[in-house]
Amino acid sequence: MNIATITAVYFVGAGGIGMSALIRYFLSKGKQVAGYDKTPSDLTAQLNREGAVIHYEDNISLIPNAFKDPAQTLVVYTPAVPESHTELTYFRQNGFEIMKRARVLGEITNCSRGLCVAGTHGKTTTSSMLAHLLKQSHVDCNAFLGGILKNYDSNLMLSDKSDLTVIEADEFDRSFHWLTPYMAVITAADPDHLDIYGTAEAYRESFEHFTSLIRPDGCLIMKKGINVTPRLKEGVKLYTYSAADGGDFHAEHILIGNGEIFFDFVGPDIRIDNIQLGVPVKVNIENGVAAIALAWLNGVTPEEIKAGMASFAGPKRRFDFHLKKANIVLIDDYAHHPAELAASIQSVKELYAGRKVTGIFQPHLYTRTRDFAPDFAASLSLLDELILLDIYPAREEPIPGVTSEIIFDAVTIPAKKLIRKSELLDLVEKEADTFEVVLMVGAGDIDRLIEPVKQILDKRS
Repeated sequence: MNIATITAVYFVGAGGIGMSALIRYFLSKGKQVAGYDKTPSDLTAQLNREGAVIHYEDNISLIPNAFKDPAQTLVVYTPAVPESHTELTYFRQNGFEIMKRARVLGEITNCSRGLCVAGTHGKTTTSSMLAHLLKQSHVDCNAFLGGILKNYDSNLMLSDKSDLTVIEADEFDRSFHWLTPYMAVITAADPDHLDIYGTAEAYRESFEHFTSLIRPDGCLIMKKGINVTPRLKEGVKLYTYSAADGGDFHAEHILIGNGEIFFDFVGPDIRIDNIQLGVPVKVNIENGVAAIALAWLNGVTPEEIKAGMASFAGPKRRFDFHLKKANIVLIDDYAHHPAELAASIQSVKELYAGRKVTGIFQPHLYTRTRDFAPDFAASLSLLDELILLDIYPAREEPIPGVTSEIIFDAVTIPAKKLIRKSELLDLVEKEADTFEVVLMVGAGDIDRLIEPVKQILDKRS
């Protein structure tokens, strides 16, 4: 099926962040768009306002008639949807063209020069930084992002003058193997998604295969020291980067204080002094170095880079400051892997040295909890105080013996509580005056508690 000639696109799992960017893309091309999602959200409400027709019950009768012609309708689904899904089964049994989200993204972008950012963690912020640097420069770009970028209130950017496309390259279910990168970044390759990959070796191999997809005229920019052996085509250039550990691209003269971060960017034949981070957390120095490197390699000027980094507001749910008062700070972060959780906590503790940091963490997936419980406990032990919630299951069924308790029991700090999500607001209300810096973390639905927690904390004198 030629994507350009279809008239209707139906999404099964329409509320996912990656799916929503494709919904916005097809709406921009004048296609009819509808779909199903399990749960209403602010994002699905916005997509409905933009012209999509989304419902929340797995029911064939709710599929609009305009989407029941196999010759004119493309069905896009996410692997997070179970195989037993009724609507998906209907489409399979009636001859519809059905594609995974990743394949559709690959087909849309393979005619452009893809700037693909992959990695266990850091990819949303790095790809968003890169897209912003390009968009606000004379170069411009298209972008399909894994977060809603606050500068644009969207995860989709389109350009009528640039053939560069920034793509967040998702390793889940080997999705990024559908891409054909012009240039690529790998930010990290710490094992994850072992329910899909089985072993850490298979996970690492998927990144190595990803490097083999880079075009011969392109390049790979890889975090220095990560456990990936690239398989590059002849002609592909290889660069390394880090925050302050050297490499082809790195930072020097890092200054952190008074809620601000400045650094010098250093690369082959380039130096840009005194860059200000728009989202001033330490982990973003590393993300910034990677984004700046790709932007510079694609023609963004030093002056445009400095302006873009300073004005970057970040994606929602990536170090999102909801309260920033003298006596209370509330930060929301999407961290859901032990390594990114540790980086998130360490960044907050450095930014607010000497103040008590309380983490409220919701584990994501039974399998991830089972596979990494000791690592989660070690990361959470970096906090001054922990409030641990029950596991968010997402697509998974419970696993006997796997609960938040297996993390909780291994956490070494004495100030720790294990509660149900439904008990959180009462606890925050009762202990509001004891909090100083609160970090809410997780990839599940913990973000729905941000606003009520903020309202309770904001009442403090």
